[in-house]
Amino acid sequence: MRFHKIINDPVYGFITIDDELINQIISHPYYQRLRRISQMAMAHLVYPGAIHSRLHHSLGAYHLMRSALQVLLDKGIDISLEEQQAAKIAILLHDIGHGPYSHALEHVLAEHLHHEELSLMMMKELNKTFEGKLQMALDIFTNNYPKKFLHQLISGQLDVDRMDYLTRDSFFTGVNEGVIAYDRIINMLTVHQGELMVEEKGTYSIEKFLVARRLMYWQVYLHKTVVSAEQMLQRIIKRAKWVHAQCAEPLNSFINQPIADVTLAQFCSMDDFDVMMAIKSWCAHEDKVLSILCKGIIDRNLLKVKYYPEVISAETIKEKKEATKLHYQLSEEDTDWLVYVGEASSSTYNFENEKINILFKDGTVKDITQVDHALINENLRGKVKKYYICYPRL
Repeated sequence: MRFHKIINDPVYGFITIDDELINQIISHPYYQRLRRISQMAMAHLVYPGAIHSRLHHSLGAYHLMRSALQVLLDKGIDISLEEQQAAKIAILLHDIGHGPYSHALEHVLAEHLHHEELSLMMMKELNKTFEGKLQMALDIFTNNYPKKFLHQLISGQLDVDRMDYLTRDSFFTGVNEGVIAYDRIINMLTVHQGELMVEEKGTYSIEKFLVARRLMYWQVYLHKTVVSAEQMLQRIIKRAKWVHAQCAEPLNSFINQPIADVTLAQFCSMDDFDVMMAIKSWCAHEDKVLSILCKGIIDRNLLKVKYYPEVISAETIKEKKEATKLHYQLSEEDTDWLVYVGEASSSTYNFENEKINILFKDGTVKDITQVDHALINENLRGKVKKYYICYPRL
């Protein structure tokens, strides 16, 4: 009897699992850990509904991959059953290397390691566990498989990863600006000369996709209060390392011993709950700065953030530091942990790397920026950058 299982998803309805190997991967502790890794880090402090996990997103991206593969098959694109399985496994595991609070603590807990590197390490471990059955998925994930369009579905300017996180994050935050016509985009996908492209009829849906992504970055991902909370979270971990604050394992190993000595198994045993438990305990820590930051997260008494169009003046920074130093009776060095500046940037379209190509009926191919009356054009080249300052509410 053929394997068949359904998962009820709030965004897409029923997600079908019809492969025994994929079901075994989903059941593995490495994958189940994603239930305890938040998709949007601290965004729930601004959008209370944004409490979905990396597992939600992973299953959603898998669902869209199934749909995309079926569309390409219906259009006569040659994709074997083995390649279909491998592509679905690759997208299912594309984010498995995320640590606690996803991007917010990337390079803070496991320094110098990108989540994609950790994902690859974990996929290789799973490949051993499943006796080499994930090798093609690994080749697709690392772009070492001849059919490049399969990798482009996983990682590109128009991949199912982005389609799901925009759709899902918009749903859970309630921000309608992020809504995209993911179903129409998928139905407009095609392959031409080995590359993933979009049929001419899908041009407007692609433009909407790119605009929605831009709006979601500034309205949600780079919302000033989200930036404040995530910066505080990072500074909590950095300060804990600075003062050698003690906490329960496995987090304690990441705080109090060289990162080179920490194993993959220790990383895989850590999740959001370990970090939040430590933050709750550090609220009473003798280090004043660590205590202030931890209480701020727990009580949602976040540092105030102001965005500026240009570099913030030294006078403004000095004024905020003096007020904070006096209020909390801190040293100059400790004050720098509570008053600091930074930059936030986002681009609508990456003009340098992989393009979104439109395939016209006459066989010509144009980048999305080159179509007639293009909404996404050279005027959008470069990143939109804003400067911010964080400081306590006194």
